[in-house]
Amino acid sequence: MNALVKGLSDGGVITWRNLLNVRRNPDWLMAATLQPIMFVLLFAYVFGDAIGGDAGGGAYREFLIAGIFAQTVAFNSAFTVIGFANDLQKGIIDRFRSLPMSRLAVVFGRTTSDLVVSVVALVVMSLCGLIVGWRIRGSVLDAVFAYLLMLLFAWALSWIGALIGLAARSVEVAQSAGLIWMFPLSFISSAFVPLDKLPGVLGVLAEWNPFTAVINATRELFGNRFGTPPTGWPAEHAALYTVLCCVGIIVVFAPLATARYRRVASR
Repeated sequence: MNALVKGLSDGGVITWRNLLNVRRNPDWLMAATLQPIMFVLLFAYVFGDAIGGDAGGGAYREFLIAGIFAQTVAFNSAFTVIGFANDLQKGIIDRFRSLPMSRLAVVFGRTTSDLVVSVVALVVMSLCGLIVGWRIRGSVLDAVFAYLLMLLFAWALSWIGALIGLAARSVEVAQSAGLIWMFPLSFISSAFVPLDKLPGVLGVLAEWNPFTAVINATRELFGNRFGTPPTGWPAEHAALYTVLCCVGIIVVFAPLATARYRRVASR
């Protein structure tokens, strides 16, 4: 118990250290927000009327925002990858090793600080969504729960990013490895098109994709509906499935990332 408390306390110090680095390098925040803003404007105004069909661009824009939220917080886990790779390359991890701190603290602190970046990104995305016509049509409690689901999803993916960052041999490799696996997962989902528009195997993959789960759950909680409501167990229990997926990711990748940190810190 004392070890856990010490790990969380040390992790708070590392979190603050990482946030100070973000303050000194505001381009990180720009990168975390400019790309999703571009996606919102591109899909809302360039493809919105075409994809929206008879429902029109306005209805599609409400449908779109939850997908942009999920993609944004997922892509932000690349900051975890690059942050660890950068610390390894500059020898910061070796300095941490010499300090009397919990081995869990460094990994926990990095994932938590990047979660704060995701909070900022979600605030910016929400404001951008309101500008293009998105509205929260559910209750306040439902909206709060939707945002918490998104942040849990973001934190879970950060643990995957931590493992990739600690395994990458350079910052350049980390930049590619941190994003390349997210593109198929985010696009083979209900982020940009309804599930019933995806054919065959793609539809099945999208149905069970954790991205789709968090997007469907968020849309339902926000009251943003578009097209034919999705069916099947993952769609009908989207919030539960999201939590199960996030817990499963954390249970698998948190020990792996911590073990990897111990190996690289002991070299």
